[in-house]
Amino acid sequence: MITMTESAARHVVAFLTKRGKGIGVRLGVKTSGCSGMAYKLEFADAANEDDVVFDSQGLKVLVDPKSLPYLDGTELDYAREGLNEGFRFNNPNVKDQCGCGESFQV
Repeated sequence: MITMTESAARHVVAFLTKRGKGIGVRLGVKTSGCSGMAYKLEFADAANEDDVVFDSQGLKVLVDPKSLPYLDGTELDYAREGLNEGFRFNNPNVKDQCGCGESFQV
């Protein structure tokens, strides 16, 4: 299961409203970075046939089946700290991550 915090949902809704379309977010992983894997996140207009779909905070979180084992249990958050803001991935599967936080290992 993949979930979103209220803060993340507010940010996604604001962006989708500004775009004028969309049903939620598409979350996945790709091979990248110094630790092996990196998150990919994009706004989604429709589900693909093979997507695994989770409902959270009234929005859809779409995940491709190959990424799901690496993401299962993840909570998507949106936080501001000082001048920095952005999405955070609270992923219980992460065993190690690089110093910059851009990539991870499971």
